[in-house]
Amino acid sequence: QVQLVESGGGLVQPGGSLRLSCLASGRILSINTMGWYRQAPGNQRELVAGITSGGSTNYADSVKGRFTISRDNAKNTVYLQMNSLKPEDTAVYYCNMDVRPRGWFVSNSTWGQGTQVTVSS
Repeated sequence: QVQLVESGGGLVQPGGSLRLSCLASGRILSINTMGWYRQAPGNQRELVAGITSGGSTNYADSVKGRFTISRDNAKNTVYLQMNSLKPEDTAVYYCNMDVRPRGWFVSNSTWGQGTQVTVSS
């Protein structure tokens, strides 16, 4: 069984920064795409940023130039550096990984439990 655990959320003032981390643990053979999603109350979950195993990245237009996604393959970890935070960034942030467990031929889309980010003065 593979588990994802996020950390780094919290309360921050507008203009501030936070760094989210998501660690995958368990019987992991490989991890392909890693990503961060967010869901604000009353809204659908949306993709914030994604990174491939080769390091190519994509960002939602609303966070381009402010957020940076990165990964450490040796640690099975993905990060989201969030700068210049705005109140509209307030949401629960979820990490997602395309994980191939040991002994499997296919990958599973695996989610973390979510971490709250609140941007408010």
